[in-house]
Amino acid sequence: MSATQVIYTLWLREMKWFLRGKTRIIQSVVQPFLWLAIIGIGMSSAFKLPGGQSYLQFMAPGIIGMTLIFSSIMSGVSVLWDKQFGFLKEILVAPVARTHIMLGKALGGVTTSLLQGLLLLIAAALVGVWPPTILALAQVMVFMIFISLAFVSLGLAFASKMTDPVAFPLVANFLVMPLFFLSGALFPLATAPDWMKAIAYVNPLRYGVDGLRGAIIGLSDLPLWVDFGVLLVFSTAMILIGGYLFRKTSI
Repeated sequence: MSATQVIYTLWLREMKWFLRGKTRIIQSVVQPFLWLAIIGIGMSSAFKLPGGQSYLQFMAPGIIGMTLIFSSIMSGVSVLWDKQFGFLKEILVAPVARTHIMLGKALGGVTTSLLQGLLLLIAAALVGVWPPTILALAQVMVFMIFISLAFVSLGLAFASKMTDPVAFPLVANFLVMPLFFLSGALFPLATAPDWMKAIAYVNPLRYGVDGLRGAIIGLSDLPLWVDFGVLLVFSTAMILIGGYLFRKTSI
């Protein structure tokens, strides 16, 4: 098989695995939407933001970022189930490059993450949150792609060194929750203590959320090119690390 065929076949398999889990798809959209509809609307009166934005508008990009990082990093679970049932062993001993196997799985994870992010973005439009222009929508898509790519690669890196699919979500949550809460998704980092700001500056999700917020409502702490540049560097590093660890994985 050619590299393209290998990548496409594994991408298609990831897509089928995702689309068959109807309950998982519904949960991945309904739960974040409830955050928006209940917490976002309920807390709007308690927050005063510059530019006249409501707390709901401020929070929506953060919840989209949360959806992307959770769905992306959890794509590593499929690698562990493939290990468990012997499928990964079969494809690793096949005469195909492990890099192509990793790319197929990574692209599948990125696609499913983007689908969930887009569904939530459409849901956010129902409560009045939507990019104001086509250019802004394109910027949102770019940030969503790079957030997904970075954390899918991170999930695959972890999965390459683990064997228990049940333990993986625990490890993922242990990593993801601090990243989410320290990303500025739920509150402006400008009002945070100095020690929290310092941690936030080395949090890659902070730049993804800031970029999404800047594109969607025009409110960001940093220029969009800075947010994009940091995400680009982090994504590249995660792809290289994830690819290296996946090539070294043993069954």
